[in-house]
Amino acid sequence: MKVNKIATLLLAGSLFLATGCDKDLLDQPNPNAPTTDQFWKTQDDAVKGVFACYSGLQQFACYFRSWHFMAHRSDESYSQSPFVELANFTRFITPDNNFFISSFAWNDYYRTIYRTNQVITRVPNIQMDAALRSRLVAEARFVRALSYFDLVYFFGRVPLITVEPVVTTRAPQASVAEGEAQIIADLQAAIPDLPLSYGGADKGRASKGSAQALLAKVYMQQKKYSEAAALFAQIATDNQYSLVPNYLDNFTDTNENNAESVFEVQFTGSVLEVGQGQDNASSSESHDRPNFFGPPGPTFADVQPRRWLLDEYSKEFTVADPTRVDPRRDISIIHVGNPSVFYGRTFAQWGWNPNQQYWRKYLNDRTRTNENFSSGINHRVIRYADVLLMHAEALTEMNQMSAALPLINRVRQRPSVGLAPLAGTYTQEALRQLIRTERAKELAGEGTRWFDILRYGLMDNQAGIDELKARDSDFTNFRLGVSKLLPIPQRDLDIDPNLTQNPGY
Repeated sequence: MKVNKIATLLLAGSLFLATGCDKDLLDQPNPNAPTTDQFWKTQDDAVKGVFACYSGLQQFACYFRSWHFMAHRSDESYSQSPFVELANFTRFITPDNNFFISSFAWNDYYRTIYRTNQVITRVPNIQMDAALRSRLVAEARFVRALSYFDLVYFFGRVPLITVEPVVTTRAPQASVAEGEAQIIADLQAAIPDLPLSYGGADKGRASKGSAQALLAKVYMQQKKYSEAAALFAQIATDNQYSLVPNYLDNFTDTNENNAESVFEVQFTGSVLEVGQGQDNASSSESHDRPNFFGPPGPTFADVQPRRWLLDEYSKEFTVADPTRVDPRRDISIIHVGNPSVFYGRTFAQWGWNPNQQYWRKYLNDRTRTNENFSSGINHRVIRYADVLLMHAEALTEMNQMSAALPLINRVRQRPSVGLAPLAGTYTQEALRQLIRTERAKELAGEGTRWFDILRYGLMDNQAGIDELKARDSDFTNFRLGVSKLLPIPQRDLDIDPNLTQNPGY
């Protein structure tokens, strides 16, 4: 092999000497890196292009890592991390507009959007199976909509890039309403061309229900409850989803893409230690959330659940065993009263502080002795339980409390949970607060809480901040009109003078 390399170098040298500075000879296309115009030719190219869109969601600053820190600034989590910048980030102390979480997120989301724009622009011109072509474009629209959903609700006013850009492209900075309108347009265009379900190797792609649920989530943020309720009802009518009997099956790698999964980002635990969470052939398709969200020792313990959440679980007991606390508590949270074994030892055997509690969802504690940067557990972006509870919320806001109760009870009465059904008559305000508590317990630690408190309007006035502060002292640092949004990365402001920073930064 070494001899061949030397011969090649000698040949290259002789060619250079013979031809001098012949640009035509030296300026050759790289056969391993086709240009955009060379690539988008066949059905196989279209399929690979959509794979690249989904791959974007696996990137470092998307669902591989940063999304989880951004979403866990809500009142259900806090940080005691020795990584001061990270801890401060969760405490609404963000002096650095280029802090790696927000700046990487911005970069990686737009890389993903760039790929979706290529698919949406190029695939319609490929001669291929027409139905597959329409479906692939619809899948790319869903990924673009999901990417803008996160960008809009984390950063607010963001550039809307919906065409295949060139290096000089400068998109106008859109308002939140304009960003929402683009998300809605993408999802409305995608829904007719997405199938109800997939089988075999295609399982896990965006389905019609995925797009309908995400669209309904946007309507919920806009307080368009009747539009959201109609979509939730359609999802139920299509009969593609159900609650899995075992609550735990939503958070391990043994029952992924199950009946409750509306959409999840696919990961695998195979270890490739070069380029973790990055966009190259050597990078593993894993994520490292568990390495930061568990107990000390097996993990870095950078993000922990607040005590109020543990106490909420402890207020209710199962029907079958009136001495047994809501079973979701011990699946969601590691605490001194949890009798389980974590990474081979009990809470006491690890010697953890009995006054502390740690996240358990999405941990590999049942199969490993510690965490690393390669977890293969898929992240469930939307679960059917989330859909049911949002549907109940929409109906309650429409003053249809009696129609909302059965939806809440389906979640409470999952076989592995087994709480008593709600009965009787509720005022709108009473049921509204009850649904908020039910969502906090059912979806604890899954990143939905940030979008919930945003939708509830709790970060829009001092009364709401005081309510959040009572559960989470980090909200003492929250600045009205500022902290709800992340800062636009300074690097991008320097590149594009048309961008303006969010207020207060």
